[in-house]
Formats: sequence, C-alpha cells, structure tokens
Amino acid sequence: MSHAVRPPLILASPRTRAQFTVTLSSPSSAGHDPEPLPPPTLRRRFRRRLLSWYGRNGRDLPWRRTRDPYRILVSEMMLQQTQVDRVIPKYEEWVRKFPTFSALAKARPADVNRTWRPLGYNARPRRLHTIAQEVVDRYDGALPSDETTLRSFTGIGAYTAAAVQSFAFGLRAPIVDTNVARVLFRVFIGRGDRSSTTLQKHLWKVSATVLPRRHVFDFNQALMDLGALVCVARKPRCSVCPMRAICQTYPPGPDLKARTQ
Repeated sequence: MSHAVRPPLILASPRTRAQFTVTLSSPSSAGHDPEPLPPPTLRRRFRRRLLSWYGRNGRDLPWRRTRDPYRILVSEMMLQQTQVDRVIPKYEEWVRKFPTFSALAKARPADVNRTWRPLGYNARPRRLHTIAQEVVDRYDGALPSDETTLRSFTGIGAYTAAAVQSFAFGLRAPIVDTNVARVLFRVFIGRGDRSSTTLQKHLWKVSATVLPRRHVFDFNQALMDLGALVCVARKPRCSVCPMRAICQTYPPGPDLKARTQ
C-alpha cells in the first residue's frame, strides 16, 4: 500500500545527539513499578522526532480523512485483530452501505453479518450493531465523547474509547495498542516482561506523559504508524528509526526479542 506524503509540521529540530537513561527499579521483578516516567527533555525530543517522521511517512488511510465518530468507531472495531490491508476495502463497503449509526441500527442482523464477512471475529459486527441501536435509542444518534459512557458499551474497551476520543473528538486521550506498547516499551524501558500487568499499566502512564497538548490526532496516529512500519515485532528497522538516538534498545542485540517480548 502506498503512503501519502503529508506536509511536515513546523517543529524545532534537535541539533545534538543526546543519550537518556530510564532506570527500572528491580527490572527483573514484575511486581515493582517501573520508574521514573520520561523526563520533560526526553518527552520533547520524542515528540519532535515522532511528528517530524510522521509528516514524511504517515499512512494515508480512509478513516484518517474523517472526524466522524461513527466512522472512527467502525474502523477501530474492524482493525481489532485484523490487518490494515484487509480492513480498507471492507471499511469502504461498510460505510457506503451503513453510513450512520441510524442506518446501521435499522439494518437487519443478516445484512450486517454478511457485509462484515470475511473479516472474521463475528462477535464484532453484532456488537457494533448493538452499539448503533443504543446510540440511537439513548443518545439520539450522537455518540458521547466521555470515557465512562463510551466504555459502558459492550465491545468498547480502554483503547477503543481513547481512540474515539482522540481521533473523532480531538480530546487529549492517550492510547496503547500492540504497536504503541512496543514502541513505548522499547524506547523508554527496554527490558522486562511487557505482558505483565504492572508494565501494561505503566505503559499507559508513559503514553499519557509523552502525549502533547497539541497535534493529538497526528501524534497518536504517528505512534501506531511507527510501530506498524518501523518498530515492528520481528526484525525492527532500527537503521531508519527516528528514535534510535534516544532508544533504550538501540543498537539492537541478538536478544532484542527476548528483552522486549
């Protein structure tokens, strides 16, 4: 898939290569809270580098051309456990057939399930259908923007709620999905069990700490793109990564996978 060239944001460029160290208290123990959070200087370096990279390399995806809460929610539900390339044509077909919460709420379950195929995970279209009906019945067809209400819908968890808040409503909501967790873990922590409950909670804190007050949409999309295109699970492309000067796992050794899960 081709990537559209985005106009770069006007941001100050770092002039020097600095090294930062994030120390873990008892890194071998999953029961201890990793500390500290990234300091202000490191946060600024991370933001500048990420947004500059995204301005040149961000993916042109159909759901990034809209701020419609319905379409954002559809895309996020479809992207769960499914590759982007498979989602794009199905997303476009779906929003043509069911362009609003109201249209989806009125649809027959058989039509909803048929349109979803062959994405799999068939609980997702049923949940999306139910959400649409609840939004129409309880909120006059307008999806609420607050986290508590969003998470009250079956099928909307912490990540999806934050994604809708950030991408549809422009709210300063940190996100952590698989790609984002891998980026934040490798850059700021570097060792330990990323799947542990303690580190998962800490990664949400890190995401909230590095999130800027402006450019929230671009920043969160950039985090996901960096994890999807460069900081991949296997054979990360460290030589072209904008974070290599500040990354806790650069240069990568033969034990990178073991250290970063």
